[in-house]
Amino acid sequence: MDKSKRLFIKPKRSFRRRLPPIQSGDRIDYKNMSLISRFISEQGKILSRRVNRLTLKQQRLITIAIKQARILSSLPFLNNEKKIEKGESTARTTPTGLKTKKN
Repeated sequence: MDKSKRLFIKPKRSFRRRLPPIQSGDRIDYKNMSLISRFISEQGKILSRRVNRLTLKQQRLITIAIKQARILSSLPFLNNEKKIEKGESTARTTPTGLKTKKN
């Protein structure tokens, strides 16, 4: 084979098919928290369909289930848990613009 033709041939890679994230027996329901929590980011946002590798119908059902769980207070709307140590002091500004230490 000519050297110029060899440059454009892609090497064959082995392709391993991934398992779908939702099995056929799984019910997409607002009560199924173990299933729903897989499709939410650490911040509490719903992950996109491309990231989840879901079909359009599955993504719609997951979105509806997450929103129902949020309304029924099973899931928080936002996950803004910032851990502040007790010994840590925070600086805040007063209306005059001077900084004071909060203890």
